[in-house]
Amino acid sequence: MDSSLLFIGFVVGLALIFDFMNGFHDAANSIATIVSTRVLRPFPAVAWAAFFNFIAFLFFGLHVATTLGQGIIDPAVVDPMLIASALLGAIIWNVITWYFAIPSSSSHALIGGLCGTALMKAGPSSLAFQGLAKIGASIVLSPILGFILAYAMMVLIIRLFFHTPANRINQWFRRLQLVSASLYSLGHGGNDAQKTMGIIALLLYSSSKSQGEFTIPLWVVLACQGAMALGTLFGGWRIVKTMGMRITELKPVGGFCAETGGAITLFLATSLGIPVSTTHTITGSIMGAGAVTRLSNVRWGIARRIVWAWVLTIPASGLISALCGWILQQIF
Repeated sequence: MDSSLLFIGFVVGLALIFDFMNGFHDAANSIATIVSTRVLRPFPAVAWAAFFNFIAFLFFGLHVATTLGQGIIDPAVVDPMLIASALLGAIIWNVITWYFAIPSSSSHALIGGLCGTALMKAGPSSLAFQGLAKIGASIVLSPILGFILAYAMMVLIIRLFFHTPANRINQWFRRLQLVSASLYSLGHGGNDAQKTMGIIALLLYSSSKSQGEFTIPLWVVLACQGAMALGTLFGGWRIVKTMGMRITELKPVGGFCAETGGAITLFLATSLGIPVSTTHTITGSIMGAGAVTRLSNVRWGIARRIVWAWVLTIPASGLISALCGWILQQIF
Protein backbone atom coordinates (compact mmCIF):
# COMPACT_ATOMS: atom_id res chain seq x y z
CA MET A 1 0.00 0.00 0.00
CA ASP A 2 1.16 3.56 -0.77
CA SER A 3 2.94 5.10 2.24
CA SER A 4 0.95 8.33 1.84
CA LEU A 5 -2.32 6.37 2.20
CA LEU A 6 -0.94 4.69 5.30
CA PHE A 7 -0.10 8.07 6.81
CA ILE A 8 -3.59 9.38 5.98
CA GLY A 9 -5.03 6.31 7.73
CA PHE A 10 -2.79 7.05 10.72
CA VAL A 11 -4.03 10.66 10.86
CA VAL A 12 -7.68 9.54 10.66
CA GLY A 13 -6.98 7.19 13.58
CA LEU A 14 -5.34 10.07 15.45
CA ALA A 15 -8.45 12.19 14.83
CA LEU A 16 -10.67 9.48 16.32
CA ILE A 17 -8.34 9.24 19.32
CA PHE A 18 -8.76 13.00 19.76
CA ASP A 19 -12.53 12.56 19.49
CA PHE A 20 -12.40 9.83 22.16
CA MET A 21 -10.30 12.14 24.35
CA ASN A 22 -12.78 14.93 23.69
CA GLY A 23 -15.62 12.76 24.99
CA PHE A 24 -13.48 11.55 27.91
CA HIS A 25 -12.30 15.05 28.81
CA ASP A 26 -15.71 16.68 28.33
CA ALA A 27 -17.81 13.96 29.99
CA ALA A 28 -17.92 16.35 32.92
CA ASN A 29 -19.85 18.84 30.80
CA SER A 30 -22.66 16.35 30.29
CA ILE A 31 -22.88 14.70 33.71
CA ALA A 32 -21.40 17.05 36.32
CA THR A 33 -24.69 18.59 37.38
CA ILE A 34 -26.74 15.37 37.38
CA VAL A 35 -24.04 13.58 39.45
CA SER A 36 -23.42 16.46 41.87
CA THR A 37 -27.17 16.70 42.62
CA ARG A 38 -27.20 12.89 43.17
CA VAL A 39 -29.93 12.30 40.60
CA LEU A 40 -27.80 9.55 39.03
CA ARG A 41 -24.68 7.68 40.07
CA PRO A 42 -21.57 8.28 37.89
CA PHE A 43 -21.77 5.18 35.66
CA PRO A 44 -25.50 5.40 34.79
CA ALA A 45 -24.95 9.12 34.21
CA VAL A 46 -22.14 8.62 31.69
CA ALA A 47 -24.09 5.81 29.96
CA TRP A 48 -27.07 8.17 29.68
CA ALA A 49 -24.86 10.96 28.30
CA ALA A 50 -23.02 8.63 25.89
CA PHE A 51 -26.28 7.44 24.34
CA PHE A 52 -27.46 10.98 23.62
CA ASN A 53 -23.98 11.96 22.44
CA PHE A 54 -24.14 9.22 19.82
CA ILE A 55 -27.63 9.90 18.43
CA ALA A 56 -27.03 13.67 18.14
CA PHE A 57 -26.30 13.43 14.39
CA LEU A 58 -29.95 12.47 13.84
CA PHE A 59 -31.09 15.87 15.11
CA PHE A 60 -28.58 18.38 13.76
CA GLY A 61 -27.18 19.37 10.38
CA LEU A 62 -23.43 19.36 9.78
CA HIS A 63 -22.94 23.15 9.82
CA VAL A 64 -20.31 23.05 12.58
CA ALA A 65 -18.28 20.40 10.71
CA THR A 66 -18.32 22.59 7.61
CA THR A 67 -17.11 25.60 9.62
CA LEU A 68 -14.20 23.57 11.04
CA GLY A 69 -13.38 22.17 7.62
CA GLN A 70 -13.38 25.47 5.75
CA GLY A 71 -13.66 28.36 8.18
CA ILE A 72 -10.50 28.20 10.34
CA ILE A 73 -7.54 27.90 7.97
CA ASP A 74 -7.12 28.01 4.20
CA PRO A 75 -7.77 24.47 2.85
CA ALA A 76 -4.99 25.05 0.30
CA VAL A 77 -2.29 24.81 3.02
CA VAL A 78 -3.70 21.62 4.53
CA ASP A 79 -1.83 18.34 4.28
CA PRO A 80 -1.76 15.20 6.47
CA MET A 81 1.32 16.43 8.35
CA LEU A 82 -0.43 19.68 9.33
CA ILE A 83 -3.55 17.83 10.55
CA ALA A 84 -1.43 15.31 12.49
CA SER A 85 0.51 18.11 14.21
CA ALA A 86 -2.70 19.96 15.15
CA LEU A 87 -4.28 16.81 16.58
CA LEU A 88 -1.17 15.86 18.57
CA GLY A 89 -0.98 19.34 20.10
CA ALA A 90 -4.67 19.27 21.04
CA ILE A 91 -4.38 15.78 22.56
CA ILE A 92 -1.31 16.73 24.62
CA TRP A 93 -3.05 19.88 25.93
CA ASN A 94 -6.14 17.81 26.83
CA VAL A 95 -4.00 15.35 28.79
CA ILE A 96 -2.26 18.19 30.66
CA THR A 97 -5.53 19.88 31.64
CA TRP A 98 -7.15 16.54 32.53
CA TYR A 99 -4.21 15.73 34.83
CA PHE A 100 -4.63 19.01 36.69
CA ALA A 101 -8.48 18.63 36.67
CA ILE A 102 -8.92 21.87 34.72
CA PRO A 103 -12.04 21.95 32.49
CA SER A 104 -10.47 23.54 29.43
CA SER A 105 -11.99 23.41 25.96
CA SER A 106 -11.09 20.50 23.67
CA SER A 107 -12.64 22.48 20.81
CA HIS A 108 -10.39 25.46 21.31
CA ALA A 109 -7.38 23.16 21.74
CA LEU A 110 -8.10 21.80 18.27
CA ILE A 111 -8.60 25.29 16.83
CA GLY A 112 -5.37 26.46 18.46
CA GLY A 113 -3.56 23.42 17.04
CA LEU A 114 -4.78 24.16 13.52
CA CYS A 115 -3.81 27.83 13.77
CA GLY A 116 -0.38 27.10 15.26
CA THR A 117 0.61 24.61 12.55
CA ALA A 118 -0.83 26.76 9.75
CA LEU A 119 1.11 29.80 11.00
CA MET A 120 4.31 27.78 11.15
CA LYS A 121 3.78 26.46 7.62
CA ALA A 122 2.40 29.45 5.69
CA GLY A 123 2.19 32.51 7.94
CA PRO A 124 -0.83 34.72 8.83
CA SER A 125 -2.29 34.57 5.31
CA SER A 126 -3.24 30.93 5.95
CA LEU A 127 -5.77 31.88 8.65
CA ALA A 128 -9.46 32.45 7.88
CA PHE A 129 -9.94 35.55 10.03
CA GLN A 130 -13.70 35.77 9.47
CA GLY A 131 -14.24 32.28 10.88
CA LEU A 132 -11.81 32.94 13.74
CA ALA A 133 -13.69 36.15 14.60
CA LYS A 134 -16.91 34.14 14.86
CA ILE A 135 -15.21 31.67 17.21
CA GLY A 136 -13.66 34.50 19.22
CA ALA A 137 -17.11 35.99 19.75
CA SER A 138 -18.46 32.60 20.84
CA ILE A 139 -15.71 32.29 23.49
CA VAL A 140 -17.17 35.37 25.18
CA LEU A 141 -20.86 35.00 24.36
CA SER A 142 -21.57 31.30 25.00
CA PRO A 143 -20.80 31.31 28.76
CA ILE A 144 -22.55 34.68 29.14
CA LEU A 145 -25.68 33.39 27.41
CA GLY A 146 -25.57 30.19 29.48
CA PHE A 147 -25.23 32.29 32.66
CA ILE A 148 -28.14 34.57 31.74
CA LEU A 149 -30.48 31.72 30.74
CA ALA A 150 -29.74 29.64 33.85
CA TYR A 151 -30.05 32.69 36.12
CA ALA A 152 -33.36 33.75 34.52
CA MET A 153 -34.84 30.25 34.82
CA MET A 154 -33.81 30.01 38.48
CA VAL A 155 -35.45 33.36 39.24
CA LEU A 156 -38.63 32.34 37.41
CA ILE A 157 -38.85 28.98 39.20
CA ILE A 158 -38.25 30.57 42.61
CA ARG A 159 -41.10 33.01 42.00
CA LEU A 160 -43.47 30.36 40.66
CA PHE A 161 -42.84 27.85 43.45
CA PHE A 162 -42.07 30.22 46.33
CA HIS A 163 -44.69 28.65 48.63
CA THR A 164 -44.04 25.04 47.57
CA PRO A 165 -42.18 22.84 50.10
CA ALA A 166 -38.51 22.37 49.19
CA ASN A 167 -38.66 18.56 49.34
CA ARG A 168 -41.50 18.51 46.79
CA ILE A 169 -39.59 20.85 44.45
CA ASN A 170 -36.50 18.63 44.71
CA GLN A 171 -38.61 15.56 43.93
CA TRP A 172 -40.04 17.16 40.78
CA PHE A 173 -36.75 18.50 39.50
CA ARG A 174 -34.85 15.28 40.15
CA ARG A 175 -37.08 13.78 37.45
CA LEU A 176 -36.87 16.82 35.19
CA GLN A 177 -33.07 16.70 35.40
CA LEU A 178 -33.12 13.45 33.42
CA VAL A 179 -34.73 15.42 30.59
CA SER A 180 -32.42 18.45 30.87
CA ALA A 181 -29.31 16.24 31.08
CA SER A 182 -30.34 14.35 27.94
CA LEU A 183 -30.92 17.64 26.10
CA TYR A 184 -27.51 18.94 27.14
CA SER A 185 -25.80 15.69 26.10
CA LEU A 186 -27.61 15.91 22.76
CA GLY A 187 -26.28 19.45 22.27
CA HIS A 188 -22.80 18.37 23.37
CA GLY A 189 -22.70 15.50 20.88
CA GLY A 190 -24.18 17.68 18.14
CA ASN A 191 -21.57 20.43 18.49
CA ASP A 192 -18.39 18.69 19.66
CA ALA A 193 -18.35 15.53 17.52
CA GLN A 194 -18.80 17.66 14.40
CA LYS A 195 -15.44 19.33 15.00
CA THR A 196 -13.57 16.07 14.42
CA MET A 197 -15.85 15.30 11.45
CA GLY A 198 -14.74 18.59 9.90
CA ILE A 199 -11.06 17.77 10.48
CA ILE A 200 -11.27 14.30 8.90
CA ALA A 201 -13.32 15.62 5.97
CA LEU A 202 -10.78 18.43 5.48
CA LEU A 203 -7.96 15.85 5.45
CA LEU A 204 -9.75 13.67 2.88
CA TYR A 205 -10.71 16.69 0.75
CA SER A 206 -7.17 18.09 0.67
CA SER A 207 -5.57 14.68 0.08
CA SER A 208 -7.81 13.95 -2.91
CA LYS A 209 -7.04 17.39 -4.42
CA SER A 210 -10.76 17.58 -5.14
CA GLN A 211 -12.23 20.75 -6.61
CA GLY A 212 -15.81 19.66 -5.95
CA GLU A 213 -18.16 20.40 -3.07
CA PHE A 214 -16.88 19.94 0.49
CA THR A 215 -18.89 17.04 1.96
CA ILE A 216 -18.88 14.92 5.13
CA PRO A 217 -19.12 11.15 4.36
CA LEU A 218 -21.58 9.14 6.45
CA TRP A 219 -18.86 6.81 7.74
CA VAL A 220 -17.02 9.84 9.14
CA VAL A 221 -20.20 10.99 10.91
CA LEU A 222 -20.80 7.57 12.50
CA ALA A 223 -17.14 7.03 13.45
CA CYS A 224 -16.88 10.44 15.15
CA GLN A 225 -20.18 10.12 17.03
CA GLY A 226 -19.17 6.64 18.15
CA ALA A 227 -15.68 7.69 19.30
CA MET A 228 -17.10 10.61 21.30
CA ALA A 229 -19.80 8.46 22.89
CA LEU A 230 -17.20 5.83 23.85
CA GLY A 231 -14.98 8.54 25.37
CA THR A 232 -17.92 9.87 27.36
CA LEU A 233 -18.62 6.35 28.62
CA PHE A 234 -15.10 6.23 30.09
CA GLY A 235 -15.42 9.86 31.24
CA GLY A 236 -12.96 11.71 33.44
CA TRP A 237 -14.21 11.84 37.04
CA ARG A 238 -11.45 14.29 38.05
CA ILE A 239 -13.04 17.11 36.03
CA VAL A 240 -16.56 16.13 37.09
CA LYS A 241 -15.64 17.05 40.66
CA THR A 242 -14.36 20.46 39.59
CA MET A 243 -17.40 21.23 37.43
CA GLY A 244 -20.16 19.86 39.61
CA MET A 245 -18.90 20.29 43.16
CA ARG A 246 -16.23 22.98 43.40
CA ILE A 247 -17.70 25.87 41.39
CA THR A 248 -20.92 25.99 43.42
CA GLU A 249 -23.27 23.66 45.30
CA LEU A 250 -26.30 22.70 43.22
CA LYS A 251 -29.67 21.23 44.10
CA PRO A 252 -31.82 19.47 41.46
CA VAL A 253 -33.58 22.70 40.49
CA GLY A 254 -30.21 24.39 39.95
CA GLY A 255 -28.93 21.43 37.95
CA PHE A 256 -32.04 21.54 35.77
CA CYS A 257 -31.60 25.27 35.08
CA ALA A 258 -27.87 24.93 34.36
CA GLU A 259 -28.37 22.02 31.94
CA THR A 260 -31.35 23.61 30.20
CA GLY A 261 -29.60 26.98 29.81
CA GLY A 262 -26.53 25.21 28.44
CA ALA A 263 -28.60 23.04 26.10
CA ILE A 264 -30.43 26.05 24.62
CA THR A 265 -27.09 27.78 24.02
CA LEU A 266 -25.62 24.70 22.29
CA PHE A 267 -28.71 24.11 20.15
CA LEU A 268 -28.59 27.74 18.97
CA ALA A 269 -24.84 27.65 18.23
CA THR A 270 -25.04 24.31 16.39
CA SER A 271 -27.91 25.49 14.20
CA LEU A 272 -25.81 28.55 13.26
CA GLY A 273 -22.70 26.46 12.55
CA ILE A 274 -20.69 28.03 15.40
CA PRO A 275 -18.19 25.64 17.08
CA VAL A 276 -18.61 26.77 20.70
CA SER A 277 -16.95 25.34 23.77
CA THR A 278 -19.30 23.05 25.66
CA THR A 279 -17.01 23.51 28.68
CA HIS A 280 -17.40 27.29 28.61
CA THR A 281 -21.13 26.98 28.11
CA ILE A 282 -21.91 24.65 31.02
CA THR A 283 -19.51 26.49 33.35
CA GLY A 284 -21.32 29.78 32.68
CA SER A 285 -24.67 28.05 33.21
CA ILE A 286 -23.57 26.49 36.52
CA MET A 287 -22.38 29.91 37.70
CA GLY A 288 -25.69 31.47 36.68
CA ALA A 289 -27.72 28.88 38.59
CA GLY A 290 -25.52 29.21 41.66
CA ALA A 291 -25.45 33.02 41.71
CA VAL A 292 -29.23 33.49 42.12
CA THR A 293 -29.39 33.26 45.91
CA ARG A 294 -26.00 34.91 46.61
CA LEU A 295 -23.03 35.75 44.40
CA SER A 296 -20.84 34.35 47.18
CA ASN A 297 -22.33 30.91 46.46
CA VAL A 298 -20.03 30.77 43.44
CA ARG A 299 -16.43 29.95 44.30
CA TRP A 300 -14.90 32.67 42.18
CA GLY A 301 -11.33 31.48 42.87
CA ILE A 302 -12.06 28.19 41.09
CA ALA A 303 -13.90 30.09 38.36
CA ARG A 304 -10.87 32.38 37.88
CA ARG A 305 -8.61 29.36 37.46
CA ILE A 306 -10.96 27.99 34.80
CA VAL A 307 -11.03 31.33 32.96
CA TRP A 308 -7.22 31.39 32.84
CA ALA A 309 -7.31 27.93 31.25
CA TRP A 310 -9.73 29.29 28.63
CA VAL A 311 -7.42 32.20 27.86
CA LEU A 312 -4.34 30.00 27.56
CA THR A 313 -5.85 27.07 25.63
CA ILE A 314 -5.62 28.39 22.05
CA PRO A 315 -2.08 29.87 22.25
CA ALA A 316 -0.74 26.95 24.34
CA SER A 317 -2.14 24.25 22.07
CA GLY A 318 -0.96 26.27 19.06
CA LEU A 319 2.62 26.34 20.38
CA ILE A 320 2.56 22.63 21.25
CA SER A 321 1.17 21.77 17.80
CA ALA A 322 3.83 23.88 16.07
CA LEU A 323 6.50 22.02 18.07
CA CYS A 324 4.91 18.68 17.15
CA GLY A 325 4.96 19.77 13.49
CA TRP A 326 8.66 20.60 13.68
CA ILE A 327 9.42 17.20 15.29
CA LEU A 328 7.37 15.32 12.67
CA GLN A 329 9.25 17.13 9.90
CA GLN A 330 12.56 15.97 11.40
CA ILE A 331 11.31 12.38 11.58
CA PHE A 332 9.64 12.20 8.15
